[in-house]
Amino acid sequence: MVSTVTAQKKKGKTTVNPTDIIKSEAIADLQAKYPDYKGIALQIWDFAEVGYKEVKSSTLHQKTLTDAGFTVTAGVADMPTAFVATYGSGSPVIAILAEYDALPGLSQEASPEKKTAGKNAGHGCGHNLFGTASVAAGIEIKKLMDEKKLSGTIRVYGCPAEEGGSGKVYLVRAGLFNDVDIVIHWHPGDANEVTMTSALANISAKFRFHGIASHAAAAPEKGRSALDAVESMDYMVNMMREHIPQETRIHYIITNGGKAPNVVPDFSEVYYYVRHPKRDQVQAIFNRVVKAAQGATLGTETTMDYELIGGTHDLLLNKTLGLAMQADLERVGGVTYTADEIAFGKKLQATLAGKQPEIATAGTVKPFREVQDAGGGSTDVGDVSYAAPTVGLVAATWIPGTPAHSWEAVACSGTEIGTKGMMVAAKTMALTAIDVFTSPELIAKAKEEFIKAKGDYQYKALLGDRKPALNYRD
Repeated sequence: MVSTVTAQKKKGKTTVNPTDIIKSEAIADLQAKYPDYKGIALQIWDFAEVGYKEVKSSTLHQKTLTDAGFTVTAGVADMPTAFVATYGSGSPVIAILAEYDALPGLSQEASPEKKTAGKNAGHGCGHNLFGTASVAAGIEIKKLMDEKKLSGTIRVYGCPAEEGGSGKVYLVRAGLFNDVDIVIHWHPGDANEVTMTSALANISAKFRFHGIASHAAAAPEKGRSALDAVESMDYMVNMMREHIPQETRIHYIITNGGKAPNVVPDFSEVYYYVRHPKRDQVQAIFNRVVKAAQGATLGTETTMDYELIGGTHDLLLNKTLGLAMQADLERVGGVTYTADEIAFGKKLQATLAGKQPEIATAGTVKPFREVQDAGGGSTDVGDVSYAAPTVGLVAATWIPGTPAHSWEAVACSGTEIGTKGMMVAAKTMALTAIDVFTSPELIAKAKEEFIKAKGDYQYKALLGDRKPALNYRD
């Protein structure tokens, strides 16, 4: 670990940077509370609640923050499991984002072998760790405020349904970030690095086709198959892939294809994601997908309606804040595994395809990169990044090589492999928050970069004015 005190010789005397001392105290205090935060993270891992259904998870985070002295406002922006926890007053206003939703269909024990835990969902993106680290960092900043070492306002935003539900978009749309100076976040992963890769803008929708039921053998001529319409739409969209920008990503699942082979389905549904690095392009491509759905109804004599489920912006990067966070992450360092954890990791890596990174890389920090591409995923943090300067990191909470949205990620997220990495994130976010609380110049420079990156674009939610899709996982 890098030294926690910066000593400088000045006129023959040794002086100590007071911010360095505060940071050292924060690291030590967070580590002392590790057993408590580990317990919270593993509880939420066990809850494994999907988007907008995270009642137990949200309640536990709210209680933890309330017990620590925060004022919590729950059910914000028409989302029952969203909340804003606030402590302090005045400027600056620093926000830390917390997530806690699980993914459907990824039930898994905390084992290096694939074993279902008998649940409907699992934390394949590690949001049990995400929310807990953010809460921990917020509480640590509150403690430093109580000790009169920092002043201003700290907020922890409880953000539900990141996985497809676009929860943060509604928080932005409701104006809940309008007075925020800086936003800090993180994400679980298989390495330690500051996020300097953007995200793909994304629009998702469920297309619902309505036909006429009939006996598939005795009277097929009387039926009009809603499943035929779905398959026709899918075929046309797949043909369209040749004629769209190569950076585009389109994925779908048929969520309802009928109930029995001998019944012509009178209802069928398909769930689509459309992604592209640019928000205007993703809208144009999505409009073409809608036309494919409309065309499918003509050929099958069915009808169709669709519901926008989610819509997220690309991610605005902030080099000013990124460099500050990089120094903090290097100070904290990566994770060290026990012999048992290394054995767990090797067994888990054996289930993955291809050559895997060395397990020891979880203990290192990747160099700062000025990468501006869109990466391979989408996040509703993108919308937040259009509201205020935003910075984030990835921490090694999974064995190196582990992909997100996998049973292997679920397994790691339910062990100390995950919770150790979680504390790397908690400490780094706390240190970066200390940086911005103690440096008006850093905030000013970050805002200047933010304004330049945003340009004259006037933010508008890609999902329009719809209310949160609270039942999108049903």
